[in-house]
Amino acid sequence: MKTSGRAIISASLALLITFLTSCHATGQVVETGIEVMAGNNFDILQGKRVGLVTNPTGVDRNLRSTVDIINSAPGVKLTALYGPEHGVRGEFTAGEYVESETDPGTGLPVYSLYGKTRKPSPDMLNNIDILVYDIQDIGSRSYTFISTLGLLMEAAAEKGIPVVVLDRPNPLGGIRMEGAVTRPGFFSFVSQFAIPYLHGMTVGELAMFLNGEGMLTNGTRCDLHVVKMNGWSRKMMFEETGLQWIPSSPHVPHRDTPLYYPATGIAGELYAVSIGVGYTIPFQTFAAEWINADSLATALSALKLPGVIFRPVHYKPYYSTLQGKLVHGVQIHLTEPSEAPLSLIQFYIMQEAHRLWPDENLFEICDPSRHQMFDKVCGTDEVRKAFTRAFRVDDILNLWTTDIPAFRARASKYFLYK
Repeated sequence: MKTSGRAIISASLALLITFLTSCHATGQVVETGIEVMAGNNFDILQGKRVGLVTNPTGVDRNLRSTVDIINSAPGVKLTALYGPEHGVRGEFTAGEYVESETDPGTGLPVYSLYGKTRKPSPDMLNNIDILVYDIQDIGSRSYTFISTLGLLMEAAAEKGIPVVVLDRPNPLGGIRMEGAVTRPGFFSFVSQFAIPYLHGMTVGELAMFLNGEGMLTNGTRCDLHVVKMNGWSRKMMFEETGLQWIPSSPHVPHRDTPLYYPATGIAGELYAVSIGVGYTIPFQTFAAEWINADSLATALSALKLPGVIFRPVHYKPYYSTLQGKLVHGVQIHLTEPSEAPLSLIQFYIMQEAHRLWPDENLFEICDPSRHQMFDKVCGTDEVRKAFTRAFRVDDILNLWTTDIPAFRARASKYFLYK
C-alpha cells in the first residue's frame, strides 16, 4: 500500500507537535511568583508605593529583572530598593560590607541590608506602602537571604506595612530535610531560626512558617502575602523546572551548586582545607597539601554512600583557603542527588581523612576561632563535640536526624505545594 507525500508530511507534523508538546510538559513548566503576579496585572500592588528587596536572581523566564518589571508596571510606583548580602546588582563578594547608594538604572535609592544595618530602619520604609521580596534561595539555613527575609518581616510588622513574597523553587526540592534544629545560644545571621540545616521549604513557605509559628523576634507577625508559583512540586529539583539559573552569589554559579553547598560548606568554615571556593568548582572538593588523593578517594568509595562518587583531584586555588598551594583530595560527583546524604558527606570525608592522617586534626590545625563559626552554621556545638571525640559519623547521626520528624510535622502545615 502506497502512502502519499502529503500523508507522510502530516504524520511528521503530528509527531513534531507531539514532541514539542512533550518538551513543554517536561521543560518550561514552572511560573515563578513574579510571573504569576504579572499575569494578574500586579493586582496586589495596584495604587501602591512599592519597596522591593531583590538581587540578580529576581528575574522572569526571559531574564527580565523584577526591578524593571515592577518599575514599568501600570498603576504601580516603585519607590525604593533594598539589597541583601552581595547587593541588589550582585557586585559584592561574600561577607563584604555593602553601602546604601542610588541605583544607576532606575535612579531609586538602594538601602543596604548588609551594611550599617541588617534590618530596615523605620526611615528606610517611610515612602512605601508595601514591601516585596523576590530572591532565589538555595535551601540551606546558613545562606543569609532567609535571615534578611525574617528581619524585613519584623521591620514591616513594626511599621504596619504588608509583605509580599514572590515565591521561587527550593533548588533541593521540597522533600529533603537534614540537620539539627538551631539550639538556643547559637542563633546568628547564618542560623537565624530554629529550623534544620536543610529546611525543605520554598521561601514563601518558610515566610509563612516563621510568621505562623511566631518565630520572629518577640513573636511578631506581619501582614504576609505569598504569590504562589504555578507548576512546581516538592519532588522537583531545579533542573526540572525549566528555569534559568542565575548565580545567587559569586560562589553559587550553577544550578547544581546548591546541591554541593551543603556537602562541604560546614567543613569549609574551618578554613583548614580547600572546598573548591577560590577554584573553578566551588563546594565540590575537599583538598589539602597533606592529603593523598588516591587514598582518600579509595577510602570514601569503600563506604558505598548512595548517590555519590569521589574522584581524586589536584589543583591550586586561585584565591581563598590555601591560595596558590598545590592541594590534593577528592571531587564530589553527585550521581543521584535525591539519594545522597548531602550535608553528611563532609563528615564522612573528615572521618576518613582523620583515619588516614590522624596527626592532621582539622579542628587543631585551624584557627581556634573558627570553631565558633562551625558551631553557628551547625546550629549547635553538640555536633562538633560529639564528632571530634572519635571522628565517626555514627556518633552524630542521632543529633543530625532526631529533630526532623517533629519539624516536618510543624512545617507541613504551611506547605503550598504537593
